[in-house]
Amino acid sequence: MPPGPLAPTARRLMKAVIGLELLGVLGAYGLFHKMNNSQDFRATMNRRFPAVLEVYYQSNEWGGLYGTRERDQEAWSAKQD
Repeated sequence: MPPGPLAPTARRLMKAVIGLELLGVLGAYGLFHKMNNSQDFRATMNRRFPAVLEVYYQSNEWGGLYGTRERDQEAWSAKQD
């Protein structure tokens, strides 16, 4: 059975969707990596996007890494004093 007239369009659309998903995954990994390595960046995220920082803390706790939230809060409160 020969491909229909929409086959090239569907193929292009599928490639675009896969490309967007790949960009989303890479962006999420980049954000996680930057938050994981920089307490100052986590402070910025706390001021601008506290919900995103909460997801970061929860993902660490689900992965068995505890104490990051507490260390950050201690450091940030020490800077305010």
